[in-house]
Amino acid sequence: MTIRALLVDDQSMVRAGLRMLLSGEPDIDVVAEAGDGIAAVAQAARVRPDIVLMDIRMPELDGLEATRRILAADPSARVLVLTTFNLDEYVYQALRAGASGFVLKDDPPEQLISAVRTIAAGDALLSPAVTKKVIRQFARLHRHPTPPAVGTLTSRELNVFELLARGLSNAEIGKALFISETTVKTHVTRVLQKLDLRDRAQAIVLAYQSRLFEDDDDPITGPAEAGH
Repeated sequence: MTIRALLVDDQSMVRAGLRMLLSGEPDIDVVAEAGDGIAAVAQAARVRPDIVLMDIRMPELDGLEATRRILAADPSARVLVLTTFNLDEYVYQALRAGASGFVLKDDPPEQLISAVRTIAAGDALLSPAVTKKVIRQFARLHRHPTPPAVGTLTSRELNVFELLARGLSNAEIGKALFISETTVKTHVTRVLQKLDLRDRAQAIVLAYQSRLFEDDDDPITGPAEAGH
């Protein structure tokens, strides 16, 4: 199945480089480009891409508002944010807006390609070290009450939610809880459905915003391993 991508960046050379990189992959098709947020929203409505590679700082309409508008019009779309290390606050805001993850502009090309495939498949891409740091830092400044729907989660779903919020993959969660990866996927799906969340990125933001799991000591692995 071909992944249909929309490239959004106000620098034409960046877009050209991204197009050249992605077009060389047999399963990725760049279907449109946009140089600002307004054009991005219009192109997304026209071509309905599977994934939008979104720059944040652009003229006319920035990538944050463009992300909100694109996802409001098409909740099935996925947004991958292109950013740099000094834009931490924008990364957090993009995740709150509904982006499914981000890559740094100076990441290796193969990492970008992998990110496109990961997010197009419906997963979230979160660089554990950087993203968790970003979310922890800015969620503390924007605390939200715990949604009532959290009370509908079973104890097992809460366990899975906590490990998901710590950045563990499905395989790692399964190993920690002694359950199969397939079972983990089922629990993750139920957590997202009950909390009305699009993906793991939104789940992690929610966990930090509402401070659901304040204790830094991992209840499964213990404090010595929780930071790994």
